[in-house]
Amino acid sequence: MEVLSKLASHDFGELHLKYDKATQLKAIVAIHDSRLGPALGGCRFIEYDTEGAAITDALRLARGMTYKAALAGLAHGGGKSVIIRPKQRFDRVALFRAFGAFIRDLRGHYITAEDSGTGLEDMEIIRQVTTHVTGIDPSHGGSGDPSPFTALGVRRGIEACVKFKLGKDSLKSVHVAVQGVGHVGYFLCKELHAAGATITVADVDKLKSERAKREFGAAIVDIDKVAEVQCDVFAPCALGAGLNDSTIPHLQAPIVAGAANNQLAEPRHGDDLHARGILYAPDYAINAGGLVNVAQEVKGYDAKLSRENTLKIYDTIMDICERSKRLNAPTHKVADMIVEQKLAAVPRA
Repeated sequence: MEVLSKLASHDFGELHLKYDKATQLKAIVAIHDSRLGPALGGCRFIEYDTEGAAITDALRLARGMTYKAALAGLAHGGGKSVIIRPKQRFDRVALFRAFGAFIRDLRGHYITAEDSGTGLEDMEIIRQVTTHVTGIDPSHGGSGDPSPFTALGVRRGIEACVKFKLGKDSLKSVHVAVQGVGHVGYFLCKELHAAGATITVADVDKLKSERAKREFGAAIVDIDKVAEVQCDVFAPCALGAGLNDSTIPHLQAPIVAGAANNQLAEPRHGDDLHARGILYAPDYAINAGGLVNVAQEVKGYDAKLSRENTLKIYDTIMDICERSKRLNAPTHKVADMIVEQKLAAVPRA
């Protein structure tokens, strides 16, 4: 893998690698941009087919965090970490302590949080080694699981899209198909149910779908059919690249608005959605609630302020929609333009 060329193609930045034989730790920290402040972003802990795939994932995610933080008005840059999940048996506590030492040695240049495959317990282990971690237990001054805040922001973003595209002032009887009902997807269903929406769900784990059916009256479809559901809003809340050449032609929803990161397999797929007249809420704009929440921990956690700032995602999405209509430009390009203007105003060190 041409690592430096890969960095250049993503306009990076820094890439930090760590290997610890004793714990089987293979970790990557990608810092995309820190002009607005120290990089903040979660730690992903999943299996990868190759080390190159893990590096690519970290780079893409870190760039998204730069844009997410800037659009949300946070004093942070974008970073992301990836731990390649060992295929052999391992000591999770020892592994995350070793990862915490890795973060500590970066001296605050990168602040970690939870992501796919990590949770509150892992952040608590990291906290024993370094202070540069968020999403920790409220008893230790943290905010706990950020998923409810991410879901709150996505719900507000959906409300903005529904107002703009469908002219409706509420989600009552609005049909939302949620792809993936794990942490964020589950809490999004909870938000949607409370708002009176009709819900269809799909997940590779059928138990999670059954839970959504039991608690929120959701209909269930197969995971490979959810993008084809005739509904008002398609909400991707699983892993990225779900909007691609295979799925976009089959979409039956006039709105795509969900919590997943890197939803567009390639930027051109945002153009495809625009050409079909489908309103797309740029992922890093609509799913910023979790980041907004954990960013509060860096300054001293204030739950009320976190909620107030997360609710502003409605205004962010509405602004993007209105600019998109005025410029006749795809929403993902409009969001990028807003961020790039903000970054250009701050010189590189």
